[in-house]
Amino acid sequence: MAKSLKVYQAQFGFYDSVVAAANQKAALRAWGTHQNLFAEGQAHVATDEAAIAAALSQPDVPLKRAVGSTDPFGLKPGLPQIPDLPPSREKKAARRQAAPATAAAQVVRASPKPAPKPQPPPPDRRRLDAAEAAMRTLEDERHRQTQAFEQRRTELARDVAEAQSRWDARKRAAQKDFDAADGAYRKAGGTD
Repeated sequence: MAKSLKVYQAQFGFYDSVVAAANQKAALRAWGTHQNLFAEGQAHVATDEAAIAAALSQPDVPLKRAVGSTDPFGLKPGLPQIPDLPPSREKKAARRQAAPATAAAQVVRASPKPAPKPQPPPPDRRRLDAAEAAMRTLEDERHRQTQAFEQRRTELARDVAEAQSRWDARKRAAQKDFDAADGAYRKAGGTD
C-alpha cells in the first residue's frame, strides 16, 4: 500500500519550495534543515492545486520557483525577475541640467518638508530569542531522554524474557531429575 503524502510549502531566499512527504519531519529532512520551520510559521501545508500536483509527481524531492511568480515548480527554476527600478538621482539631475531653465522654474521653490517623527527603536528580542533557544534545548534534551528510556525499556524486556526462558529450562530439568529420583526411590520400596 503506498504511503500517504502531504504537500508542504516554504520560502527559502528568493524561492518558494514545495515537497511531497509523509510528514513534517520528512519534509524538513528533504529540504535539508533541522530547524522546525513549521513551529516558526515559515512552512505550511500547500493549498495551490498546481503546486500540489507538481510535488506529488516527484515525492520527497523539493521543487522550487521564484517567489511571487506563477511559473510551475521544478528542479531548476528560473531566476527571479527584478522590476525596472526608478531612475537614479544622478540621472534625474542630468535631465534637469539638460532642460532649459526658465525664470519661473528658478523662482518657484519647494516648501521645506517637515522633519520626520523619530521612530522608537524596535523592541529588543534578545530575551525572547534566548528563551526560545532554551525551550528548544529543553525539548531536545527531553527527546533524547525519552529515546534512552525506550532503549532501556526494550533491553530490560529482552533481559526479562531471557531470564524467564533460562528459568523455565532449569525448572524442566530439575523436575525431570526429581521425577526420576522419586520413581527410583518408590521402585526400591520407599514410601513417603
